[in-house]
Amino acid sequence: MRGGFSTLLYKEVLRFWKVAAQTVAAPVLTALLYLLIFSHVLEGHVKIHGIAYTAFLIPGLVIMSVLQNAFANSSSSLIQSKVTGNIVFVLLPPISYLEFFAAYVLAAVVRGCVVGGGVLLATLWFAPLGFAEPWWILIFAVLGGAILGSLGVIAGIWAEKFDQLAAFQNFLIMPLTFLSGVFYSVHSLPPFWQQLSHWNPVFYMIDGFRHGFFGVSDASPWLSLAVVAACFAILTVFTLNLLKSGYKLRA
Repeated sequence: MRGGFSTLLYKEVLRFWKVAAQTVAAPVLTALLYLLIFSHVLEGHVKIHGIAYTAFLIPGLVIMSVLQNAFANSSSSLIQSKVTGNIVFVLLPPISYLEFFAAYVLAAVVRGCVVGGGVLLATLWFAPLGFAEPWWILIFAVLGGAILGSLGVIAGIWAEKFDQLAAFQNFLIMPLTFLSGVFYSVHSLPPFWQQLSHWNPVFYMIDGFRHGFFGVSDASPWLSLAVVAACFAILTVFTLNLLKSGYKLRA
C-alpha cells in the first residue's frame, strides 16, 4: 500500500507519461530542430574551447530541455488542478508540506531527465561527444531539474489562470535559459554582458553540465555547484514556507 508521498509522486509521473507524445516526444523534436538549424548555419565557422560548434551545442540543448520540461511539469500540474478544482483532493489527505513539495519536484526532475535523455539519444549521431566527467552531468541535470521544478511549484501556486503562468514562463524562465550560454560561450560576449551572465544562475547549471562532457567550461564546476546548490536550498525554504502559509491554495 502506497503512502501519501509515493502516491502523489506516482500520479505526477503517470500524468506526463500518459501523454508522452506531447510531453516527451514534442520537446525532443523541438531540440532537434534547433540543432539542425544552428549547426547548419554555424558548423565549420565557430569553435568554442576548441570544440566543434555542433558538439558544443548538443549538451546545451539537452540541459535546456531538462530545465524547461521540469518547470512545465510542476507548474502545469498545479495550475490545472487549481483551475479544475481538484486541488482539494491533493490538499485533503494527511501529506506533509515536505512530501507535497518533494513529490512535485521529483516528478519534474523525472520528466526533465527523460526528455533530456531523449534529446541526447536523438542528437548523438550529429557529432562525437566525450563524457569526460560524467558525474557532473548527473549532478547538474538533477539539481537543475529540481530548481526549475521548484520554480514551477511557485509559479503554479501564484498563477490563477493559464495566461499568468505563460507570463511567468515567457518573461522569466525563457530569458534565463536562452541567455545563459546554451547557444554560445559567455566569453564571446562583451565584458558587460559577461558580468551580467554570471548573475544568471541558469548559466552555472548549463556550464557545469557541459563541463561533464568536455572537461572545459567558462566557470569552475565547483563554483557552479556551489551556486546551484545554494539556489536550490533557498528555493526549497521559500516554497515550503509558501505551502505552509496556504497562499492561494487554501481558502
